[in-house]
Amino acid sequence: MDQKTATILNYSGGSWVASTSPQTLDVVNPATAKTIGKVPLSTQEEVDFIVREADSAFRDWKKVPPTERIQYLFRLKQLLEEHFDDLACTITLENGKTLKEAQGEMRRAIENVEVACGIPTMMQGGILEDIAPGIDEYMLRQPLGVVAIISPFNFPGMIPFWFLPYALACGNTVVVKPSERTPLTMQKVFHLLEEVGFEKGIVNLVNGGPDTVNALLDHPDIKAISFVGSTPVARHVYSRAAQSGKRVQAQGGAKNPLLIFPDADPDITTQIVSDSVFGNAGQRCLAASLVVTVGNEARDIFVPALTEAAETRSVGYGLEDGIQMGPVITPESKTRIQGLIQKGVDEGANLLVDGRQADIQGYSDGNFLRPTILENLSLAGEVVRTEIFGPVMGLIHVQDVEEAIKFVNQGTYGNMACVFTSSGAIARKFRNEAEAGNIGINIGVAAPMAFFPFSGWKESFFGTLHGQSNHAVEFYTQTKVVVERWPREWSRQF
Repeated sequence: MDQKTATILNYSGGSWVASTSPQTLDVVNPATAKTIGKVPLSTQEEVDFIVREADSAFRDWKKVPPTERIQYLFRLKQLLEEHFDDLACTITLENGKTLKEAQGEMRRAIENVEVACGIPTMMQGGILEDIAPGIDEYMLRQPLGVVAIISPFNFPGMIPFWFLPYALACGNTVVVKPSERTPLTMQKVFHLLEEVGFEKGIVNLVNGGPDTVNALLDHPDIKAISFVGSTPVARHVYSRAAQSGKRVQAQGGAKNPLLIFPDADPDITTQIVSDSVFGNAGQRCLAASLVVTVGNEARDIFVPALTEAAETRSVGYGLEDGIQMGPVITPESKTRIQGLIQKGVDEGANLLVDGRQADIQGYSDGNFLRPTILENLSLAGEVVRTEIFGPVMGLIHVQDVEEAIKFVNQGTYGNMACVFTSSGAIARKFRNEAEAGNIGINIGVAAPMAFFPFSGWKESFFGTLHGQSNHAVEFYTQTKVVVERWPREWSRQF
C-alpha cells in the first residue's frame, strides 16, 4: 500500500470531488520517506460550497428522530469493526506509530460511536409542572446546524470521533478537516460513511492547510468548531472562531508530569512510565514529558530502571513485529526535537540516554529517533516548559510531596498529571490538589473512556465543554426553555 500514491479527494453533497486547487502537499510515510499521497489545499470557495451543502442538508436532518439517527451509527460501528485492521494499518503508514498503537486508537474511536448511540437518553431535556398555578416549564435540546472538526496528525483515526458521532446523533451536519499530514485515514472512514447511507450533505470532508482552516473559522454558516492541536494554534482557532460568534472547543498542548514515590511497584511503574513517555514516539497530548522522583530512595530505584528501559526499547517500522516505537512525523519534527535535546544539555541537564542518532537498518531515510532521557533539567530553562512532542523524558528530583505538587501546579499546561504510589493518602492529596484536567493514579496515560469527557485545564484547553460523552452533547446542542400555560377557559371551547 505504501508503494502507491493515493488520490485524496474532498467529500461533499454525497459525492467525492477533486479539489480545484493547484496547490498540493506530499503525504509521506515517516518510516520509509516514500510519498503515499498528495493532499490538496482546498480554497475558500470550495469551503464555502461544502458548508452550503451541509447547511442545506441540516434542514431535513435535524427533523429525523434521534432513534432513527442512531441507526446510522449502529451501521457505522459495524463497518468500522469490519475494516478495523485496514484502518489501523493506514494509520501506521501515514503516522508512523506501531500497529498495536494504531489498533488501540481505532478501538477508542469505535467506543465513541457506541456511546453516541445513547443519544436518545443523553439528549433529553427536563420538565417541571406548576412552576406557578397552571404554568409548566420545560427545556429542550436542539441541534446547532453545521459544525466543523479540525483534527491533528497524531491520532487521525480517533480524534475526529471525539466529536463526529455526537454531532451527527444530535442532529447537526458535519464538515471534517483532517491534518494535511495524515489525511488517508479519513479518506477510508468517509468511504464507510458513504456506505452507511447518509443523505447528501450530512457528512462532509475538506482537505487543506491553514488557509482552509481559516475559511472554516470565518464562515458565517458554521456554528461550532472542534479542534485539537498545539496550544498556539488552539489559541488562534479559539480567538478567531469566537470573534465570528461560534462555539469553540480547542484542545491545546501539554507538558504532563508523572510523580513517582518510593513505594510504587518498581517493575510495573517502570513499564507504564516508559510506555507513557515513548509510546507514539511521544507524539500525543497525554504523553508523559516530565518524570519526577520524590525522595532519594525513589531516585535510586527508578533512574537506573528507566534508563535501561529507554536503552532497550525496540525502534523501527511500526508494521514489523516486535517494534515498540516508530518514527516522528516529519524530518522537521526530528530536527526540532534534536535541537531541544541539545538545548536541554546547554541549560545544564545530564544526558543519560541520547537517542538523537538513530540508525534503523533498512530505514535510513525515516524520521527516527531513539528514546532520550535528560536528567536534572533546569527549572528556569526553556526545555522544562516546552512541549517537545517527541520521545524525550525529562527527569526531575524533588524531596517531598508538597514540593512535587507545587512543581506540577506551576506549569502553564494542565492536560494530565499522574502519580505512582501505594499510599492512598498521597494519592488522595494529589487527586485533590493537582491542577490538571485528567488525573492518573498508577496510570501513565489518563485517557478518559468515551463515556467521560476528555478534560484539560490552563493552556491545554480553550473553551468550556470538552470532547466526548455528555460534554459533547451539551456542546452540539442549544437549549430552548418553554414556559407554557393553557387557561381552563380555552379548553372549554372544545
